[in-house]
Amino acid sequence: MKKKTIIRYILIVAIFVITILEIAPIILIILNSFKTDKEIWFGNPFSFFIPTLNSYHNVISSTTFTHGLLISLIVGVLVTIISVMLGALAAYGLTRFKFRGRNVIAYSMLSSRMIPQLALMVPFYMLFRTFGMLDMTPSLVIAYISFNIPYAIWMLLPFFASVPKSFEEAATIDGASRNQIFWRIVLPLAVPGLSVASIFVFINSWNEFLYALILTGSKDQTAPIAIMGYLGEYTPKWGEISAAGMIMLIPAFIIALFMQKYVIEGLSIGGVKG
Repeated sequence: MKKKTIIRYILIVAIFVITILEIAPIILIILNSFKTDKEIWFGNPFSFFIPTLNSYHNVISSTTFTHGLLISLIVGVLVTIISVMLGALAAYGLTRFKFRGRNVIAYSMLSSRMIPQLALMVPFYMLFRTFGMLDMTPSLVIAYISFNIPYAIWMLLPFFASVPKSFEEAATIDGASRNQIFWRIVLPLAVPGLSVASIFVFINSWNEFLYALILTGSKDQTAPIAIMGYLGEYTPKWGEISAAGMIMLIPAFIIALFMQKYVIEGLSIGGVKG
């Protein structure tokens, strides 16, 4: 057997094993969401069972979880729009204008992304407590934007760098202003990059737990914090936790499904130009 054939089979087996490891937790969550807690605790994970929708009914009928889901959606959408637009403006400026300290600014953004979120919790908590903004949606939006903007900037840099400058020069000759060039020419050409950045920023905000745990209480808690309430006083309610987790998967899955074309194109551009 040829060496290339052996390597090919090894890669196929490795990909298969990695795929199984990736989807196994999701399969278990799906199965557990249709089981009773008794079957989850004492049954085999893949044993036969009669599906039930009790966990989904309990989760959907809970105002705490549905309110948390709404807060997570509002925060996720606002953070995505603001972070991606500010990131686009910053990335465009860093790729188009030459000025002293440009690289310092770019790398300082990257270094700020490396700061552990836990290190920023006390300053954020004290700041929002001073202004009376604890347990409020705007405080979450501000906190989430702080760590998503650097992420968005560095994701968008290669996409704006890949837009030919000749397009802007032609538009300038036709009398277009810098704002018109950005909004009408450059931004539409960077849609794949904007899509990739939007998905990752939304998922970061949608799944964020630490900031939401410290900065919110019972009023504006997000869905991840609401799910934590199903841990119970004595035993976790695994069925309801699994059902709530499946419901939280739906928005991210739908967004990724409808934007997969731009994601594939965007990742290829970012990989070549980055």
